[in-house]
Amino acid sequence: MSGNQWGPYQPGQAPVPPAQQQPPQGQYGGQPWQPGAAPYAGPPPQGYGAPPPGGPQFGWGAGGPQPPKKKGSGGKVLLVLLGVVVVGVVGLFGISNVLKHNSSSSYTSPTYTSSYSPTYSQTVEPSPTNGTTTKAPTLPTVTKPTAPRTTSTPKVKPGPTDSDLVTKNRIYRAGAVSSVGCRESRSRPSNTAGARANYRNLLGCLNRTWATPVARAGGQFRGPTVRMFTGTITSPCGSMSDSGPPFYCGSNETIYMNLTEDIGNYNRYSQSYQKVWARMWMLHQFAHEYGHHVQNLTGILAANHRMRYERTSSAKELEDTRRLELQASCFSDVFIGANRRTYPITGQSLFQWRWLIGNVTDYNNDHGDAVNHKFWATRGYNARNPSACNTFTASSGRVK
Repeated sequence: MSGNQWGPYQPGQAPVPPAQQQPPQGQYGGQPWQPGAAPYAGPPPQGYGAPPPGGPQFGWGAGGPQPPKKKGSGGKVLLVLLGVVVVGVVGLFGISNVLKHNSSSSYTSPTYTSSYSPTYSQTVEPSPTNGTTTKAPTLPTVTKPTAPRTTSTPKVKPGPTDSDLVTKNRIYRAGAVSSVGCRESRSRPSNTAGARANYRNLLGCLNRTWATPVARAGGQFRGPTVRMFTGTITSPCGSMSDSGPPFYCGSNETIYMNLTEDIGNYNRYSQSYQKVWARMWMLHQFAHEYGHHVQNLTGILAANHRMRYERTSSAKELEDTRRLELQASCFSDVFIGANRRTYPITGQSLFQWRWLIGNVTDYNNDHGDAVNHKFWATRGYNARNPSACNTFTASSGRVK
């Protein structure tokens, strides 16, 4: 199977004796996975670029002051020392030119930008005024550069795996679902207008119920579109006939409700309890399909689809499908349980709800048998918390 089209069970047609106060035996039929759905593509991992160039700036300073010239001491001494003076003047002239060049105001110091720069200090001590010799300039001292520090590229934390998305999803930590005071529509699904009024009412209730948990789970909440159909309808997930049950298509986030089925169930039997059963059945189916929408918004639906694609046996693939379907029913009854006082689920409505969740038949082995369906539906109803619906960590026996 492939795709992302989901449907619950299909009610049967055979009535039972009115004295039993039970509706007809339900059929929990499987829904095909339609091929051609695009796999989920998450956001690409965030990359890290090289840091921008830069660093401290270092300049070059001017040289020290020029030493003063010494005065002569006499004629004889001057003649004797003439040769020495000439040599000295030439030497001093050379030194003076060097020093003047170093101290020229028109000289522009170069500027360097680097990841590291050595520091140079250059000093020339002045000659003493009462001495007879000139001290040679001190050679510049050089500080050895320190090797630049290297920084390691930060590691990118991998995203959640498909297994994480279904077993550790944040929807399980979203907390209990609060009642939104949902009340059943006063219209009865005996015709198109009555069914539409019920669908519209349930859509508003479910949107208000699940908006906060989905946001707490990190999802971006969007209410689904609801379409009614009779005959054959074409969706991005494929074509479906009203001989089958309603379904949810994740590609366009739309719930497709089978108008032929819901109106037919309500009008088929004249007993009042049968009509209550038809209303409870419609409630549970609509909320079940909405449960698939919650799975879609939180990443469970797409992750489960990818996991099934990787399975090497049809048995494991069917088990993955049952986990998904049983969770959708559990989510359905989280909503019903949270609003049990106002809808209300009491008296005959409670009796019919209890009967229908425990009387389903999984002909295709892809939705879960009656025992397990009742188990997960009851857990959701009593807990009113998505944490009770983690079917993906349950044993294989609990999702048969």
